[in-house]
Amino acid sequence: MKILDFAAAPNPLKLRLYCAEKDLAIPFEHIDLKKGEHKSPAFMEKNPLGTVPILALDNGAYLIESLVIMEYLEELYPEPCMIGRTPLERAYTRQAERFIEWHIFYNVIQVFFHTSAFFSDRQQVSEIAEAAKVRLLPALEYIDSLLNKADFVVANRPTIADCTLFAAFIHAKRIGIDLSDECKNIRRWYIDFSRRNSASV
Repeated sequence: MKILDFAAAPNPLKLRLYCAEKDLAIPFEHIDLKKGEHKSPAFMEKNPLGTVPILALDNGAYLIESLVIMEYLEELYPEPCMIGRTPLERAYTRQAERFIEWHIFYNVIQVFFHTSAFFSDRQQVSEIAEAAKVRLLPALEYIDSLLNKADFVVANRPTIADCTLFAAFIHAKRIGIDLSDECKNIRRWYIDFSRRNSASV
């Protein structure tokens, strides 16, 4: 089993954080997106969407979505628990992770895509980036309210929701956005999470 990824990309980073928190010794194989390796016929056979990460299984099959990969690995390696021990805990964790994914992580990626020099060879629309920035604040305020009640997003231990949020933070900083500017609980969470061993991935 191995993971095909590009460490600088957002979804692979989310998975790397998860694996580091779990202390999983799964090898990573670098796919160079800058060189277009994800568009090669060999890669497209593994994932016709041409995206990373991919989990290559020992039986020759592939899993191609970061959340699906994390849930699969959670089934194989349930400790430390990163999704929840009860049906309700798992529901709350998935709910928080999906909210962060769609309302924070996705909007950061939109800003990144439409402002970063990395994508200068594609059509960039500044209005899309500005609209994504506007959508960020109410989403951050909601997560800030959750962090007023716990050390981490869902509970007093890290979950997949924290991995997605931290990955969003890292990418936001690459384009000069500090997601904790107006949210004191998120700022406290970010400082604390930054000190974890997993944050060095």
